[in-house]
Amino acid sequence: MLSALVVTRVLAEWAVNRRSVRRHPQVSGMANLGRVRSWLAARNPDLMRHGRRWLAISAIAVVVAVSGIVARGLNFGVEFTGGRLMEYSTSTPVDPQQARAAIAGLGFPRAVVQSSGNDDLTVRAQNLSNDKETKIRAAVAGLGGQTTKIRDELIGPSLGDELRQKALIALGVALAAQLLYLAVRFRWTFGAAAVIAMAHDVIILVGIFAWLGKPIDGVFLAALLTVIGYSVNDTVVVFDRVREMWASAARKMPFAQVINRAVLQTVPRTVNTGLGAVFILSALALLGGDSLTDFAVALLIGIAVGTYSSMFTASPIAIELQAHSNAPPPRLTTKSPAAATSTRPRTTQARPVRHREPGDSGARI
Repeated sequence: MLSALVVTRVLAEWAVNRRSVRRHPQVSGMANLGRVRSWLAARNPDLMRHGRRWLAISAIAVVVAVSGIVARGLNFGVEFTGGRLMEYSTSTPVDPQQARAAIAGLGFPRAVVQSSGNDDLTVRAQNLSNDKETKIRAAVAGLGGQTTKIRDELIGPSLGDELRQKALIALGVALAAQLLYLAVRFRWTFGAAAVIAMAHDVIILVGIFAWLGKPIDGVFLAALLTVIGYSVNDTVVVFDRVREMWASAARKMPFAQVINRAVLQTVPRTVNTGLGAVFILSALALLGGDSLTDFAVALLIGIAVGTYSSMFTASPIAIELQAHSNAPPPRLTTKSPAAATSTRPRTTQARPVRHREPGDSGARI
């Protein structure tokens, strides 16, 4: 937040004040509205005309995801099902990637292999007998030389059930907190639409992992909570623009058209932000190794689904809910707090509020 509000602004102002940038303003990327925004402003497509069609697509995706959860089930990791945890100390450091490949060759493709402490190695796996543990230790010794087992613990099913319950509680608290925040920040129709879209993203992500047979573990839970935050952030950006435009154009255009314009104005921002994260996560998925691949894949799916739902799930739901609500549009406040509390008589007229056009980002160079 600090870097976005302060550091980035300072660096941008420093850059645009350079003589070379002033001579060639196009190199800054801020000299014009951009091709995507200009195209959207010129074409002005009516995306919300087919709002119920977008909702039908979302409903089909949710049904497919739920079908995967029911038909294939969830492949819970060791944290949630119980298992065995071993830690080995080797004479020479062992690359966890190589150890993971060697242990997978023994019939444990889902074993969690990580580095620990001073070049130690931890292995977590399900249904691990003493004979199988001996084979794993021999495989580790083949990579790191003399190997000593310094830790051997059993994670009981009761502990796994407890962790699973806590994970569900954490997810429920996150959803409830987001609903409360959005209801206070906007109005209940917007809050309900955002939470429904957020639940839509969660179900689809879990369903895709169920269809792919990927593990549901602590790493996935962290990715899931991150996706929730990303989805809400995208939706808040759209709804904040909706509220601003709705207050100034309540009598000039219907609510669905206000939503459509707000979506069109926030598409470039949403796409640019998403692409920045996609580039980083794609590199992480390809080069991060097995331990980070599932985390990166979960976030990539979440970004794609969250970007779609903020525009084509939350917005149409808000239109449907507002059609059954008698709440009036928000009022546009033109007075500043200082002017409202001043006791001196006003001798000049208030400066008219300038409303941005659909293609105007507000930036001035």
